[in-house]
Amino acid sequence: EVLGARIRQISNDQRVLAIIIAFCFGALLESLAGFGAPVAISAAMLMAAGMKPLKAALVSLLANTAPVAFGSMAAPIVTLSAVTGIDMHTLSQMAGRQTPFIAVIVPFILVYLVDGRRGLRETWPVALVAGVVFALAQYVTSNFIAAELTDIVASVATVPAVLLTLRWWKPKNELAFETTAAEKDETRELGAAGTTQTITRLDTDSVRSGGRFTFLAVLPYLIIIAVFCISQIPAVKSLLSTIGSVTFAWPGLNVTDANGKPVAAQMFKLDHIKATGSLLLLAGILVAACYRITFAQAVQAYKDTLIQLRFTIITVMSVLGLSFVMNLSGQTATLGFALASAGGLFILFSPLIGWIGVAITGSDTSSNSLFGLLQVTAAGHSGLSPVLAAATNSSAGVLGKMLSPQNLAVAAAAVGMSGREGDIFRKLLGWSLGLLVLFMGLVYLQSTPILGWMVPQ
Repeated sequence: EVLGARIRQISNDQRVLAIIIAFCFGALLESLAGFGAPVAISAAMLMAAGMKPLKAALVSLLANTAPVAFGSMAAPIVTLSAVTGIDMHTLSQMAGRQTPFIAVIVPFILVYLVDGRRGLRETWPVALVAGVVFALAQYVTSNFIAAELTDIVASVATVPAVLLTLRWWKPKNELAFETTAAEKDETRELGAAGTTQTITRLDTDSVRSGGRFTFLAVLPYLIIIAVFCISQIPAVKSLLSTIGSVTFAWPGLNVTDANGKPVAAQMFKLDHIKATGSLLLLAGILVAACYRITFAQAVQAYKDTLIQLRFTIITVMSVLGLSFVMNLSGQTATLGFALASAGGLFILFSPLIGWIGVAITGSDTSSNSLFGLLQVTAAGHSGLSPVLAAATNSSAGVLGKMLSPQNLAVAAAAVGMSGREGDIFRKLLGWSLGLLVLFMGLVYLQSTPILGWMVPQ
């Protein structure tokens, strides 16, 4: 919230704020929270800045695309690796060579949604800088550092780049909105009540407290980056894999393949120290120590988080359980063989499968768990790269998230438009399908010698 208030001090131009709040700050929220939180918070902040409810909902939903494949500390990539058996870093590399193309386009769409063609003419430089810097940071981090840090690094790198751009360049005509006291009251009523009221309060309280509050707000992200960077040092990574990994046969799971041999999925590997959740827990303990939070307060915060996410946890666990049942029973393989009948043209259906999966489930993680192995099976029998197909399921899926019922409901509630999700859906459908068609073209080229060099071996 302090960071959000600081961000709103950067510019009074709604087009610029759409990029900074929805695209940059939203990506930072997606990197840790995900599951609708970035949409709700971004929409409420845009409303507080003076943007109309419908525009705030559209902007926050469409911005929540490029970072999703690496959201929640790369949970979609981790899940995809688990269900397909493909190395996580390889999948991260492939996704990191696809989603940056989306990242370059999204800022231009955001300014168009806010101010039409005039917005594109007057603010294209800042949109270009934001898109290119985010894309480059996303590519470098996912390919050479760690998948878990991709969205954090990309968002943190983009904000200073935008600030430098605004220091030397300003839009010719500023699209400002002066908020009156009455309008602020209306914003409190229309927005997510608790969130919007807190944001308004921070404008007058916390932000005036100086750099100390800003540093404390940034500190958790700095600690997370440090913990994950240290965990990627070869010596540390090897040590964590050695002392923190346990492999055992899952009790009661007696499944064989067509040849009568036990399937590999019977063996469960628990990386209880180097797992993303364990590293996040360590970072949380360090943050608690820096904030001087008592043990009782930390336990209560952990308990509150579990309660808040209880339905999300149950949903994800259920979807993962279903995916393993489908995989071990041969259902996924059967569907994969059927899709493989399309031959080389399957690669055009691959993005569509991922898009449908996220549009229905509302989660890139859930879509990967359901359709990841299907993509790999179909690609393998079509003579295509399994790595390309698996990563495409995740990367293309992000384009369907803006249309999922769950996210539409979150955005509508955040801006006070509950019951009008259909209006939001109709205005976003064309953008989602248009981006999907462009992405299909990219994936097709990556399956041919033209861009085949982008696929990791």
